[in-house]
Amino acid sequence: MTVRMKKVRRKVSGLDLSYRPSSYFWAMEAGIRLASDIAGANRRARYQSAIEQGIDLAADALISQAVLDHEDRDMIGRIHPTFMGGEYLPRRKPQEVEIARITIASTTQDVTCVYARRTKSRIHYRVVDEYGGETLKGATRTSARPLKLGQLVDFFLSSWDLLSGLDANFDTDGYPRDEVHDFIVDASSSFYAEFESAIRERVDDWLDQKHAQLEEQRDAA
Repeated sequence: MTVRMKKVRRKVSGLDLSYRPSSYFWAMEAGIRLASDIAGANRRARYQSAIEQGIDLAADALISQAVLDHEDRDMIGRIHPTFMGGEYLPRRKPQEVEIARITIASTTQDVTCVYARRTKSRIHYRVVDEYGGETLKGATRTSARPLKLGQLVDFFLSSWDLLSGLDANFDTDGYPRDEVHDFIVDASSSFYAEFESAIRERVDDWLDQKHAQLEEQRDAA
């Protein structure tokens, strides 16, 4: 039986998808460390908490070891699997910065990122995961200027299919909106203030379609 899909109107939001940062490299050039320099998701969260609470010594200690060596990485993984999240991302190349990341509530709190690197005339981007690229497709591109927010979201989600992952985890549960959003532990960027909102809006649009399809199926039963 063919099920007719309802057409769901896309939400009209106040997001500025045309926003384009002036540079990704100002902090690196000024020698300023950002939270996005810390690879591990758990350690980054602890750093941000320390900053908010004004615990400077703890924050300094965390930012000073942005990437763990193999021994330390293995040790924290033995404490709890979620501590592994982000620690197995590829090392950034010289002059390369992380411009966005998404962390999900998988067993090992997997992290996927977009890195950017400037060359003489272009900015080169790559999406990276913690599985040697096994979860990715078409994960590189270039641009003359920093990407607009909408372009970044399109590139990220076309290279790493977040929505398929959500589908696999929630298709038998009816796609409960709060639980789906809770599965996205973090969507963040040091350069796009509205990155998380843009990602969650895409997820909400997808959920609207899924809920409409379920409603049509119930009506047709």
